[in-house]
Amino acid sequence: MVRPARAFPAPAFAIIGIAMTLVISACSQQAPSTQAAPSASAQAAANASAAENELKSYRNMLAQHAPELAAPIGEEIIQKYPGTPAAAEVQKTLPQIEAAAKAKAEHDRLANLWYYQTANVDGLQHTASIYSSEPSGANRVRLVLRRHVKWGQSVYLFAPEGSKGFVCKDLCNIPMRFDGKRETWKAYLPKTGEPAMFIKDDKRFIAALQKTKVIEMDVTSRERGKETLKFEVGGYDPAKFTPLPRK
Repeated sequence: MVRPARAFPAPAFAIIGIAMTLVISACSQQAPSTQAAPSASAQAAANASAAENELKSYRNMLAQHAPELAAPIGEEIIQKYPGTPAAAEVQKTLPQIEAAAKAKAEHDRLANLWYYQTANVDGLQHTASIYSSEPSGANRVRLVLRRHVKWGQSVYLFAPEGSKGFVCKDLCNIPMRFDGKRETWKAYLPKTGEPAMFIKDDKRFIAALQKTKVIEMDVTSRERGKETLKFEVGGYDPAKFTPLPRK
């Protein structure tokens, strides 16, 4: 009679399985990593290379005299790649470039306040005009420089649409300030009844305007009474106010 083979108790198999799992886990933890982090020197070289590429764009914008485009590139180089040769180069010029960018933005803002037009209004007419910054909105007043083939050169204020114009009897006095310097100018209303007021010495006014950043005028509106008009005229470009053809 053959005796059946002796079987190990179930707990023995469980112990063997646990031991094998621990051995495999330990081996896997001791295996060397195949994806090592880049060295500090390699990372520094990569940063320097990337910064150098952006530095080329920075230099290119400077060569094109575009500080408003160069400034953000320079700021990015310093923030993203500190300690690189490119960042060191940018730090030498960036303060001046940022100041130039700010000045150009203000110049462009003032220049964009002016409108230059050529039209046929009972004859050839060139105008340069700007709206008041104070008052603004629906109550803003327009300052107009005009050259007309029949009527000659003139300077006048034009009231808001729907307004009855200004109070001015005969040849009235208009207090003005050119960058704060007080002066008194003569003005008069047009005989044709438009809601406008003409400044008498147009030639002298245009000459003074070209040297001024802000002109303030104390006028009296038929609707709103006394008010101060403020015109930011610093962006005026005389080359765009076309002269009349010579006769």
